[in-house]
Amino acid sequence: MLTLIGLGLYSEKDLTLRGLERARIADKVYVELYTSKWYGNLEKLEKLIGKKIELLSRKDLEEDSSIILKEAEYKDLIIFVPGDPLVATTHMSLITDAKKGGIDVEIIHNASIYSAIAEVGFHIYSFGATVTIPFPEKTGGKLPKSVYETLKMNRMNGFHTLLLLDVIAEENKHMTPNEGMKILLKTEERMNDEIFTEDTEIVVFVRAGSEKPLIVYGKVKDLLKKDFGKPPFVIIVPGQMHFTEKEYLEQFR
Repeated sequence: MLTLIGLGLYSEKDLTLRGLERARIADKVYVELYTSKWYGNLEKLEKLIGKKIELLSRKDLEEDSSIILKEAEYKDLIIFVPGDPLVATTHMSLITDAKKGGIDVEIIHNASIYSAIAEVGFHIYSFGATVTIPFPEKTGGKLPKSVYETLKMNRMNGFHTLLLLDVIAEENKHMTPNEGMKILLKTEERMNDEIFTEDTEIVVFVRAGSEKPLIVYGKVKDLLKKDFGKPPFVIIVPGQMHFTEKEYLEQFR
């Protein structure tokens, strides 16, 4: 049996009662912390569930998941995942392989950035496709065309765009909003249009789900100068806004 349990957005206090009860009766518990920044305390989480938690790397789940899946054939296995288990699409292949191997799979959902973004005032159904801005060293110094094309398509259709910022968990490296903005400003495709410029108004949402989240609304040229503190971060590029969205958002300018 393989069960993926969402940890929620910020700390061990965000774990759902269902997730807590399920983990307490499991044979073994793992956690992956490479898909998103999580400020929880593993020792406290271990005390809550009454079990030792082993840390999984990206390699354990994405490059060679056979060991985990083999274990799930004869043990009741739990994997804790930051946010919601299925928001990080990387886990879909693990679930697919488990089901192909005849392993029962259970998903226990939790809050994710996809629900939390409504805190900035935007209507959820007004968002278009989401895209991640990768670190330049991963892409030969150039922004993949798909990133800018997705942003352009959303804006042309009046949709808001959620821009996720890259993470290299092994190095504890999180792309800042400032770095993400600079990457978009430098892309070659941008030079021929007005989709993303220094005068574009955007929203930066920081530490969603924490006790003190930060929401800032303003022009790119002004936000480039700001220190947003600790991660995680996302950038939202507004599309066509409803008057209620505009009214709500102004408090964060």
